[in-house]
Amino acid sequence: MLVRELSDAILHSRHLIDAEYLPAGLHESGGVAMRDRIQQSIDACADGHDYILIGYGLCGNGTAGLLARTVPLVLPRAHDCITLLTGGRKAFRKYFEAHPGTLFRSLGWVERSEEMHTQLSSLGVNTPLGTFVAQYGEDAGSYLYEQFQQYSRSYSRLTFIRTGLEPNDSFAAKARNEAHDKQWTYEELPGSLRIFHRMLSGDWADDFLIVPPRCRTAASYDENILAAVPGEANVRK
Repeated sequence: MLVRELSDAILHSRHLIDAEYLPAGLHESGGVAMRDRIQQSIDACADGHDYILIGYGLCGNGTAGLLARTVPLVLPRAHDCITLLTGGRKAFRKYFEAHPGTLFRSLGWVERSEEMHTQLSSLGVNTPLGTFVAQYGEDAGSYLYEQFQQYSRSYSRLTFIRTGLEPNDSFAAKARNEAHDKQWTYEELPGSLRIFHRMLSGDWADDFLIVPPRCRTAASYDENILAAVPGEANVRK
């Protein structure tokens, strides 16, 4: 989802960085599955690195419970990628509070929309009512269909975040067409690469959490979003 933004930050960083990009739909697989997949990557690249940077927000608790084995972890204090794309917690909160009911799109989301739609469809989103009824029966199928449809009813606006990395206007045009099809208000918001560049340059004050070895991440349920807590008992020998 953030391959272009992170690649741009790597390009401008003075540090030697080994990058691994995980599937764009990982966020939609659920918190436990997402955490386990990220943990696999952490465990695989621990040796020979000074820090392991995680390019995700809390993302539905998908980064809560990650263990730092022998190398510190660094994570942005963000609920999701929208916070990263808008330049941090304060910028996102300001826009969100002024524009409730907003669904966000970005270069990465539009570019990888097919991958995202495949992942969402596997979870039941956009599945026709008849498919649920055929599989689960009239009552259970109708209930499941209703639950999966509720997410879209809370939105009335689609906002495309421009970061300046868009090679042309086709991505914004696709977002605009999506808003038109849904009969929502369309808007564009200037994004920021600030958090990406700070993370890859080692400027980790304020907006980042550093997790020492033998500790794990946890949701803090406050403005800090994430916290580091002791995790020795869970670390494999």
